[in-house]
Amino acid sequence: MAEKPKKTKAETAAEAVAVKETAKAKKAAAAPAPPARLRAVYLKEVVPALSKEFGYTNAMRVPKLEKISINIGMGEATQNAKLADTAAADLALIAGQKPIVTKAKKSIAAFKVREGMPIGAAVTLRGNIMYEFLDRLISVALPRVRDFRGISPKSFDGRGNYTLGLKDQLIFPEIDFNKIEKTKGMNICFTTTAVNDQEGMALLKHLGLPFRQ
Repeated sequence: MAEKPKKTKAETAAEAVAVKETAKAKKAAAAPAPPARLRAVYLKEVVPALSKEFGYTNAMRVPKLEKISINIGMGEATQNAKLADTAAADLALIAGQKPIVTKAKKSIAAFKVREGMPIGAAVTLRGNIMYEFLDRLISVALPRVRDFRGISPKSFDGRGNYTLGLKDQLIFPEIDFNKIEKTKGMNICFTTTAVNDQEGMALLKHLGLPFRQ
């Protein structure tokens, strides 16, 4: 039986380098992703500011943004199911996360809606992707609204949660104007851990949402 040829020093060194690089790559993949810019702002600036404003003595009591839910409703999808698919595709580009196609929970004869029909798309964002979306919304999308003068402070629900209505998806630069067949409005709901609207508004203001005075 022929003996295996001995490896040269160069080959041995190259293998050692390859093993080290593979170990580095695995370690980098396993490491947690760095926090989104706005999440870092929340931890370093918003928490101290809210603690001072409301007199919190425990950092766990400071309100935080829990999730952002985005919903596109398409009543016309009852006549053309493809509209729900295009709404989902647009929402995926806007949110950076795959949405679900929402379906009617019950039949309504007056609107020609049958149970199970696709009627829109929805997505819920949490963690870094939530903060990244909020950052893009504040710094890029809202300034593109025509004659923008701030968002209404009257859309809180009494428990510190806020809903923002947008008329179309074209304010998001991810959407290609030339590929749009129909503009779609959407609701963006900010769910917070605040106990009242005053705390909820203060949190969202400190994060950068531009409320009208």
